[in-house]
Amino acid sequence: MIPDMGITIREATLNDLEVLAKLFDSYRIFYRKPSNIAGAKEFLQQRMSRKESIIFIAEEKEPVAFAQLYPLFSSTRMKRLWLLNDLFVHPDFRRKGIAKLLVARCHQLVKETNACGVMLETERDNIIANQLYAKVGFQLIESNFYFHENPL
Repeated sequence: MIPDMGITIREATLNDLEVLAKLFDSYRIFYRKPSNIAGAKEFLQQRMSRKESIIFIAEEKEPVAFAQLYPLFSSTRMKRLWLLNDLFVHPDFRRKGIAKLLVARCHQLVKETNACGVMLETERDNIIANQLYAKVGFQLIESNFYFHENPL
């Protein structure tokens, strides 16, 4: 537990699936996707049961925020690299330092797994998140391009 905040950061388990699916659904809605709690629950259950991601939960009495990371690998560094793909704090709990605590736990995971780092992507107009990421040590890589293709 974080002193004076009453916040605990821990790894999620399948026992957290119900409340985590609601948070995940809110996260998706924030990114302009339609609500789909059943789909969120199924998606998270698959990631967790297959050990395809690590999810950290921030909780007071119940979960109020989460971060989900996916394992990648860096060929040039010949090491694991983590993708911080999802980070969400319930609106009632924002501006309390919870996102910083989750990011700190992600940085701890990098050390625990001897990874070469953690990377993330966020929208340019997500000003609050962009300020947070810069404040906690992430560097904007302007020299690289990011390409995406959806062949469907």
